[in-house]
Amino acid sequence: MAILAIRLYPDPVLRVRCPEVATGGGIDAGLDRLIGDMIETMHAAPGVGLAANQVGVEKRVAVVDLSGGKEPGELHVLVNPRIVAREGTESETEGCLSLPGLTDKVDRPARIRVVALDRRGQPYELAAEAWLARAICHEVDHLDGVLFIDHLRGLRRERMKRQLKRLTMEEVPA
Repeated sequence: MAILAIRLYPDPVLRVRCPEVATGGGIDAGLDRLIGDMIETMHAAPGVGLAANQVGVEKRVAVVDLSGGKEPGELHVLVNPRIVAREGTESETEGCLSLPGLTDKVDRPARIRVVALDRRGQPYELAAEAWLARAICHEVDHLDGVLFIDHLRGLRRERMKRQLKRLTMEEVPA
């Protein structure tokens, strides 16, 4: 496995709506390697979720692990995820590996149901709530080219625009 470079805002790949992965014959060795690399990258960052476009790969694949690698049963591999139900709303602070140092409160569903394929290419459905629901929604947004900052409104959005401008100015070599 390998630790991959995480793409940072304003990299255009972060705004790509990732196409679904063709899995007619199951998960091939290349996709399995990508999933393994994404898991290792997420844990090393450290983060609790990572979408394929965050490592420069335009495929509809995400990984989520709220335990940070401490509990194997907490790792969720989501190939071609689709949120099929949303309930309630919660507002909590979020950050993103692709927007280091930036956080803000974002409204997300309190409960979701997501359908996806697992690492073996088998379909499954997962009911999630609280932080797991938030993390999955955040990663599915990434796969749609949406960043958490896109959910901000009013003064919070204006403040974030200023922070993003400073962030991108710092990255430009003098």
